[in-house]
Amino acid sequence: MSAPALRPDLQRIADWIPPQASVLDLGCGDGTLLAWLARNKATRNYGVEIDVDSVTACVEKGINVIHGNMEAGLTQFEDGAFDFVVLSLTIQAMHNVEGILREMLRVGRTGIVTFPNFGYWENRWQILLGRMPVSETIPYQWYNTPNIHFCTLHDFDALLATLQMRNIGRVVLNEGQEITVLPNWRGSLAVVRFEKV
Repeated sequence: MSAPALRPDLQRIADWIPPQASVLDLGCGDGTLLAWLARNKATRNYGVEIDVDSVTACVEKGINVIHGNMEAGLTQFEDGAFDFVVLSLTIQAMHNVEGILREMLRVGRTGIVTFPNFGYWENRWQILLGRMPVSETIPYQWYNTPNIHFCTLHDFDALLATLQMRNIGRVVLNEGQEITVLPNWRGSLAVVRFEKV
């Protein structure tokens, strides 16, 4: 029986991860990505998740998962313990973005982050009309959003440079389709792979 298809952003992440790699997924949700990687690429996986129901779903899928809050750091993991550390659609809700990026590259060789691109034209248009953006990748109203940091593709690259890290691959999507022309304007979701300089 073949595995169900992944969301387009998770598929891009999976495409970057080679067979038998070790993967840490921060904010792993119900473990969909890790289960797919284990089944299709024989990866060695670990997840960290704060939501108890999601932790239960991971355990039911046979995924090694820790119930915990990443904001406290990743002290339970040794330096260089993983080939890849993934943080999918979570960074914009974290208080200490710089700290988690540093921790990702302390415990892993390569980091992969996905985030809503605030530079997307529809977001800019809504702001121009005097409203906070609500879209497929930013689905909350201003008053109930867990998101506390918004950035564009260029902002994220600038942060990586400040932290002595570098973008080694990026895919920008809109409604699941890859955007290559004017990605900071036309893309609503970024998938970025990065390493230390």
